[in-house]
Formats: sequence, structure tokens, C-alpha cells
Amino acid sequence: MSVENVRLNITIPKHLLATLDHLAGPRKRSRFIVDAVSRKIEEEKKRTLEAQLRAGYQARRKESLELADEFQSADLESWDEY
Repeated sequence: MSVENVRLNITIPKHLLATLDHLAGPRKRSRFIVDAVSRKIEEEKKRTLEAQLRAGYQARRKESLELADEFQSADLESWDEY
């Protein structure tokens, strides 16, 4: 699979550049930045999905509880007496 790259001009604080060069090496900045941005994007996607799921579960909470109550007797029917 071929990936089309684009050149990007960014501005970062000097102390971040020094740390970047120390961690990645001055000739490997692009790969390091691509990896970091990719991870951050995946984290944000996961966080967004979790928020959407949480909201969906909360919106359906009442309906789920009512459904569970409705079928509680059927669920307990086959349990042995204790």
C-alpha cells in the first residue's frame, strides 16, 4: 500500500525540539511525530467511542431496567429453591 506524504511546517517550543531530537534523533523526527500523532488520534477515537457508548447506555438505562423487571420471574423460574 502506497502512502502519499505531504510536507508540513510546524512550530514547537525549543525544549520540545531538544527532547524530540534526543529521543528520536534529528534525522528521524518525522517518523517519531507521525507515530505520536497516530497514537493520539487513536486515543481520541477510543475516548469518543467510549463517551458515545456511555451516553447510549445511560439513555437506555430505564428501558433496560424495565425489561429486566418484566422478565425477572421467568429468569428465576428454573432456579432451585434455596
